[in-house]
Amino acid sequence: MANTPSSPVRVRFCPSPTGNPHVGLVRTALFNWAYARHTGGTMVFRIEDTDAARDSEESYNQLLDSLRWLGLDWDEGPEIGGPHAPYRQSQRMDLYQDVAEKLLAAGHAYHCYCSTEELDARRDAARAAGKASGYDGHCRDLTAEQKAAYEAEGRPAIVRFRMPDEAITFTDLVRGEITVQPENVPDYGIVRANGAPLYTLVNPVDDALMEITHVLRGEDLLSSTPRQIALYRALISLGIAKEIPAFGHLPYVMGEGNKKLSKRDPQASLNVYRERGFLPEGLLNYLSLLGWSFSADQDIFTIPELIEKFDVADVNANPARFDLKKAESINADHIRLLDPKAFAEACEPFLTAPHANWAPEDFDRAAWEAIAPHAQTRVTVLSDITANVDFLFLKEPVEDEASWTKAMKGDPAALLTTARANLEAANWSDPESLKNAVLTAGEAHGLKLGKAQAPVRVAVTGRTVGLPLFESLEILGKDKTLTRIDAALAKLAA
Repeated sequence: MANTPSSPVRVRFCPSPTGNPHVGLVRTALFNWAYARHTGGTMVFRIEDTDAARDSEESYNQLLDSLRWLGLDWDEGPEIGGPHAPYRQSQRMDLYQDVAEKLLAAGHAYHCYCSTEELDARRDAARAAGKASGYDGHCRDLTAEQKAAYEAEGRPAIVRFRMPDEAITFTDLVRGEITVQPENVPDYGIVRANGAPLYTLVNPVDDALMEITHVLRGEDLLSSTPRQIALYRALISLGIAKEIPAFGHLPYVMGEGNKKLSKRDPQASLNVYRERGFLPEGLLNYLSLLGWSFSADQDIFTIPELIEKFDVADVNANPARFDLKKAESINADHIRLLDPKAFAEACEPFLTAPHANWAPEDFDRAAWEAIAPHAQTRVTVLSDITANVDFLFLKEPVEDEASWTKAMKGDPAALLTTARANLEAANWSDPESLKNAVLTAGEAHGLKLGKAQAPVRVAVTGRTVGLPLFESLEILGKDKTLTRIDAALAKLAA
């Protein structure tokens, strides 16, 4: 049964506010958002906060902040409102209770009085007999007398949805036609014994009431789709839902060892990428490739290009592996695409505490703006900038004994002495003049430029690799450069 909603596209992103947002969750949000923007549809942001023991206001605020940082805006939802408000499930309990009562009254649901021990015993017996171990329908057709007897015992009762005794077929937007036989989808609980509604009820009810046309969600929820389709049919018969949405189940994001990327994996947390200085555009570009492809020969694209091209029908059903190196490479490409001024501004949070180890008063904005264009091609994530430019703002370069040992071979003191003299006489407004000063010093000692500049670089910056040396010396200035060479000569003499 292919289901093609007749209404304009309405998708939803409905996370639970538990813990930090993770990249798998963001990928789901991105695909929904991109599809809504591609089709000119509506993005609904809904919060599933019915689990008071696990949900937190801190996580809720992190979700909103993360989506804003990524630029994944929503058309209806928290802090915006909309025609189907409220958009937090904890504020919609009366709606769920009303729907549950209507399902009971119409015979689509029933009270189940089975205890946990009884359910476990019957499941064990079914397994031993080689039968399906799901709920066996014990309370499906209780008489009024049986119900009264259970209630007289004081037995608590949950509410179960009555699944139809027929196969359910649907066309998944990602996986094609799927058929599930009735014995594989037993009656299931929708309301706890304490009256609290379960996800199995609130999620499809909200989708129905908010007129969601396309449910794009993780592959792990595929097994619940036949249940939801059956519930939708009941909701349509009651006049609560208009139509069954189209379902598309997105592939798993895999981590190390062919395992699904878990919330507990270090590389799963969105905050890690934000703190390291990934650009939102770079991260979204990479995450969109986890199950989807822009084209066979292009991995780098802008967000407007993503919107123009994205179609859920092009999503691949196979699991997608999270590759940190590729994510970093794509982010580096997006850094190169920035306007130099935008790059300089994006880096500034990483040029102050706690990222920077220099005093705020030692930060020289003019020096930063001068060095920024040279740094833009050297960083993979924005936090890389701190180590690349610290020599400009520290009173002394970073002490790196490994770099010192590597660079100070042969007769470094003689080379540095000649280079210092040449640099003192050079034109400090011309990097080419500074380069010639070191080049001729090297020639005087039988060294090519690469060997000659290594001791100078370590003396001035503390490292063997870094930004273009002679532009760096020009920006650092003559006095600081010569002072650092003098300090290196003193260290060599000692």
